[in-house]
Amino acid sequence: MNQIEIYTDGACKGNPGPGGWGVLLRSGATEKELFGGELGTTNNRMELIAVIEALSALKRPCAVTLYLDSEYVRKGITEWIHGWKARGWRTAAKQPVKNVELWQRLDALVTNAGHRIDWRWVRGHSGDPGNERADALANRGVEKALGRG
Repeated sequence: MNQIEIYTDGACKGNPGPGGWGVLLRSGATEKELFGGELGTTNNRMELIAVIEALSALKRPCAVTLYLDSEYVRKGITEWIHGWKARGWRTAAKQPVKNVELWQRLDALVTNAGHRIDWRWVRGHSGDPGNERADALANRGVEKALGRG
């Protein structure tokens, strides 16, 4: 199984507002950068889309170490999702899960793609080189969404 490191990040200028997502994939000496953006989005959506795009880019099952600065995404996919699914995609407070279509896409990728994923939270904007690059890519995604990138 190929070993791969992934760094993901989302950015939003205003929340909601124009947003971007960024991904750095690293396997040995090979690196790939991905980014994109949307108008009228939220930071949480961009964080989710970054992880979805990262895992979608993998062509075969991999052993993934995935670094992200979003506890929303990390806890959502490793802890909260089991209860959401058991309650028909409702929160413990019986409210519809926000971003449900993205959570369902991420769940399908995690469940069906055959990856072994080690979810690692890193503090954002604290000098981690991979996280800083993902953040810069997410900001490029914002510029792209605004037609300036």
